[in-house]
Amino acid sequence: MIVESPVAPASRSAHAVRSSVVELRQYTLQPGRRDTLIELFEREFLETQEATGMSVIGQFRDLDAPERFVWLRGFDDMENRRASLEAFYGGPVWQKHREAANATMIDSDDVLLLRPAAPACGFALDEAFPAPGEVRDAGLIVATLYAFDAPVDLDFLDFFAAELHPAFAAAGSRAIASVSTEYSENTFPRLPVREGTHVFAWFARFADVAAHAAYREALVAQPGWRALAVALGRRLQGPPQVLRLAPTPRSRLR
Repeated sequence: MIVESPVAPASRSAHAVRSSVVELRQYTLQPGRRDTLIELFEREFLETQEATGMSVIGQFRDLDAPERFVWLRGFDDMENRRASLEAFYGGPVWQKHREAANATMIDSDDVLLLRPAAPACGFALDEAFPAPGEVRDAGLIVATLYAFDAPVDLDFLDFFAAELHPAFAAAGSRAIASVSTEYSENTFPRLPVREGTHVFAWFARFADVAAHAAYREALVAQPGWRALAVALGRRLQGPPQVLRLAPTPRSRLR
């Protein structure tokens, strides 16, 4: 996070997460420090962030990048984002632990500001955080990011809904959310976000790594997939970015 100001400790009961603004945050960490940050984050920064009005949707180890920590947090709107971030980073918990958190990080500026691609496409989670020490099935969350040279338009959204999503579902994916770039001005500039990007991302849940591998095999084996992949590739700025995300012990999204 690397902010030079600091949340009062508090907790909230289980509540529905229906965020209209979402941050996808990818941190590059110092070698061997990911578990250190996860332990600190889950001990000090879950309930205390939510106490300010934001929602910590989930936090993850990137299975393909051992020094990458990925997490999602949501806000009701951009004004709520400003107020919540001011409260958290100006509060005593961040002030107390910011040096320890920042010491684990090389870069924390890979941040996408996103919104649900359609009203019903956001994250919908009713579970509370797992309690410390509680054991729950973690599964695997896979995020697929598409980059464009212009804002995502209705033509692509229709293509995704009518052709891509059915192919993904037939191969075994369980899509849980789809989001695209939020173009509002950054209401908390002390935390930068990536600007000038046009992104569509969708998230799917799998039982485990083997289930995801089986899905990929089933997808490419579909008779019509090659033509769909070509049609998709023509719309994109480059290859999709696929994040295989292992939920941490207290991740709500799992």
